[in-house]
Amino acid sequence: MKYRFMEHTADVKFIASGKSKEEAFENSALALKEIMCGKTKIKENKERKIKIKGKDDEARLYLFLEEILFLLEAEKFVISKAKVKIKGEKIEAIIFGDDAKDYHFTNKVKAITYNEMAVMKEEGKWKIQAVIDV
Repeated sequence: MKYRFMEHTADVKFIASGKSKEEAFENSALALKEIMCGKTKIKENKERKIKIKGKDDEARLYLFLEEILFLLEAEKFVISKAKVKIKGEKIEAIIFGDDAKDYHFTNKVKAITYNEMAVMKEEGKWKIQAVIDV
């Protein structure tokens, strides 16, 4: 299971997992994509490179998801998938996707939140929990 959605009163909460921290981050990007445009298949016609630096895993996760949201709002670029490399405090990622104008969106994401955010290793797998304000 790459990710699953959890009950939440007003926003959208998900848990993403992976064999590595990088895979868990990649799967959190897929969860965010589904929150924005449902199960719609997004073509991989374009790519963007992002680099972020954060003091801890939660800060890096917040900045990573925020950058994906920024790409949508500022560049009208919608994500299909991400390829993530984590080195210490830095994340370098290639975001694959397409022009947003060609797709239907199911939710307007207002913001990424720190509410209930966690990056943890449990039973040999990495898990990410995040709440998205819609």
